[in-house]
Amino acid sequence: MHAYDYALIRVVPRVERGEFVNAGVVLSCKRGGFLEARIELDEARLRALDPALDLDTVRGHLAAFAAICAGGEAAGPIGKLPPRERFHWLTAPRSTMIQTSPTHTGRCPDPAVAIERLLDTMVRVPRPKA
Repeated sequence: MHAYDYALIRVVPRVERGEFVNAGVVLSCKRGGFLEARIELDEARLRALDPALDLDTVRGHLAAFAAICAGGEAAGPIGKLPPRERFHWLTAPRSTMIQTSPTHTGRCPDPAVAIERLLDTMVRVPRPKA
């Protein structure tokens, strides 16, 4: 079993209102060096909160999460940090349009499976049961 930390990635279109849509998950597992962000933005739900929102800007900011997790030159100076430091940088509290939830912990045999489960339970809209 692997211990991991994760946070939900949220889009807060109008920060003064405090309303948000969960748009992804960032997960870090120190053992194995796993750091990944997966984004699944439900643009219709976001438009319901702010019809005038610039979705191209939101998409660009969310794409930065994946780039920073991947690391390297393409992610700028933050991309050169070790994976755990990049995770902590991504999950630091901010009062901007893109925020993360508090960090939570868990245990799993496979971090890739855990991040998919978190997307299912915390980001994706539940489908009605037939």
